[in-house]
Amino acid sequence: MLQSPYTRYQRLFVYHLDLPTIPNLDDPDLIGVWIEDNTAVLFFHRNKDALVAELCRQYACTLIYQADLDYEEWEVGHEIGSFTAGSFRVAPIWEKSDADIILDPSVVFGSGFHPTTRCCLELVDKYVRAPELAINSMLDLGCGTGLLSIAAAKHGVKRITAIDNNPLACRVAETNCRYNKVQKKISVEEQDLRNRPPRTAGVDLVVANLYRGLLEELFSRPDFWQANLYILSGFLKSMEPPLLAALPADKLRFLERTRKDQWCIWVVAPRESVFLQG
Repeated sequence: MLQSPYTRYQRLFVYHLDLPTIPNLDDPDLIGVWIEDNTAVLFFHRNKDALVAELCRQYACTLIYQADLDYEEWEVGHEIGSFTAGSFRVAPIWEKSDADIILDPSVVFGSGFHPTTRCCLELVDKYVRAPELAINSMLDLGCGTGLLSIAAAKHGVKRITAIDNNPLACRVAETNCRYNKVQKKISVEEQDLRNRPPRTAGVDLVVANLYRGLLEELFSRPDFWQANLYILSGFLKSMEPPLLAALPADKLRFLERTRKDQWCIWVVAPRESVFLQG
């Protein structure tokens, strides 16, 4: 995340280590650390070859790879700036803007520049604002920056749980909730959905922008389908067949099925959903 003296991201220096845990690094150039699959990925504003070499020596670990890139390269080649999706104007924290949502995108997913996040944001905006649905609760699975949860909270959703397995994403999401003054409506939780599936019973809306393998696992669980409405994304057109096969098709109804740049977005509801009655 951004911390003094930095006010925006320019260069990223990335180091991937085969280290399952990382000590607390008190370094003013540190952006954040991912811990994933028993490895650590460190992100800095400046070159830290000497520091990483010392970590490798001290903890007997190996540098798997390193990279030096522009921040825009990390963000799928886009210059990070304000954009509009649905009724929302979203701006990065370093822009002086009267945007509806301000965001520190950091180095986690969900900044709004990837097609799946952008489309999910537009659909959250659409369905949460629909007066006939009266959506009051939401699960945001793979929350990343917290953008989708913040958007829902801005539109009046009262109870939101935002879940990610990346500790850095959870910290970034909590910070962004505070920036947007919606922290009282959103509970951010670090949780590995592979080991602890989400509880969807009694939830109005579930947004799951996840990778295909995890979606397939969740789709095969009957208890995943206890919410009233689902916005699902994170997979390409070529990945649809196994996901469609994993759906309990006789119990679900497709409300929307769209694509953007080969990425798929589904909106489905259980046939017993209160949103489909009457």
